[in-house]
Amino acid sequence: MLEGIKVLCHSSIVFNKDKTIYIDPFEIDDCYNDADIIMITHSHYDHYSKKDIQKVVKENTVIIIPNDLLTEVLQSGFKKDNVITVEPNKEYNIYSLKFKTIPAYNVNKKFHPRENNWIGYILEINGTHYYIAGDTDITEENKKVKCDVAFVPVGGTYTMNYKEAANLVNIIKPKIAVPIHYGKIVGTKEDATNFKELLNKDIVCQIMI
Repeated sequence: MLEGIKVLCHSSIVFNKDKTIYIDPFEIDDCYNDADIIMITHSHYDHYSKKDIQKVVKENTVIIIPNDLLTEVLQSGFKKDNVITVEPNKEYNIYSLKFKTIPAYNVNKKFHPRENNWIGYILEINGTHYYIAGDTDITEENKKVKCDVAFVPVGGTYTMNYKEAANLVNIIKPKIAVPIHYGKIVGTKEDATNFKELLNKDIVCQIMI
């Protein structure tokens, strides 16, 4: 299920499946300019990075964004027809990519307010459902997620810490869990290994950073 998928850095993920899909490209190491689709969870610089988007964008790349980024993305040079705005709790089918949006927000801190309508994604690719949580705490919405693979933040401070992330994963019971959002701005490799140790034995943890 993880074939063709890389966690590049922090929360930056690339899917090389039927299409090349980047999630929150950040600290990209070269100019690949190969993205069919770019998906952004929210507007913080480590998730919406204009300089890194320029390293992966190509002609006719489609970018999928929360509503609050629309003006900035259009000003950055994207054609209006290639910009798709999305909001939480919706289902979409865009250029043969089916996905759902899940609210991503803090419940006990102020960095990611619920009213900003920032998001996580559940992608359906070749029958497998991939949940990319975005910057979030445990919420009533994400406790109901059904997926095969879950990419969840574990670094704490701005998101769930590793204990909270493990609690969420043990609730939603994916086949595979991948810790992200550590090792660059906040969180350490130890957070990832501690997360792994707290998971139920029937959940495979794949550390990809």
